[in-house]
Formats: sequence, C-alpha cells, structure tokens
Amino acid sequence: MNNRLFVGNLPFSVDDSKLKDIFSEYGKVSEAKIIKDKFSDRSKGFGFVTYEEEASAENAISQLDSKEIEGRAIKVSIAKPMDTSERPRRPSNGGFNRERRSFNNRY
Repeated sequence: MNNRLFVGNLPFSVDDSKLKDIFSEYGKVSEAKIIKDKFSDRSKGFGFVTYEEEASAENAISQLDSKEIEGRAIKVSIAKPMDTSERPRRPSNGGFNRERRSFNNRY
C-alpha cells in the first residue's frame, strides 16, 4: 500500500495547513498539498496527503472517506501515480496544417 492519499471534493476554502490539521488526527502527516490553478491561484478542490506510516494512511481512508467537511462529502483514496504516456502531445508540425497551399489556389 502507498502512504500518499488523494483527497477530492474539498471545499475551496481549505488550504494546505487546514488539510494537514484535518488529517494529522489520524497519524503523522509529512506533507499536505492543495492543488491550485496556475493562473488564478485558486484551489481546484482536491489535494494530496502523505503519511509517514501506511497504517495511518489506511486509518485515514476508513475514517475520512465520505466525511462531510464544510458541507461537502470528501473522497479519500490511495493516490495513483500520474501516467505520463497519456498526456496530450503538441503537434509535431507546430500546429500548422500539413497541407501546403500556394497563393494561386483558392480554397
């Protein structure tokens, strides 16, 4: 089992320190991170919590999954590693159409 947990459906008012406070009740938290939008710096409504021990992570999942925080039922599960093979790729042609048109050709 993994020590890193995914926490979803969080209220937008929850920040890193509040997330750590909520989860530290169930074991020693080494990191708590809310994911934010890079342009607006606003919470995306999910984050990750890393425990030092697996038993603490298991306990947190069983106690906090579907628990209501500020009117929202949070979702707590084991974090899955990000699969980089399915990330969208930029076109190799720089975004231009491969078909070349001359000035004499009209659409």
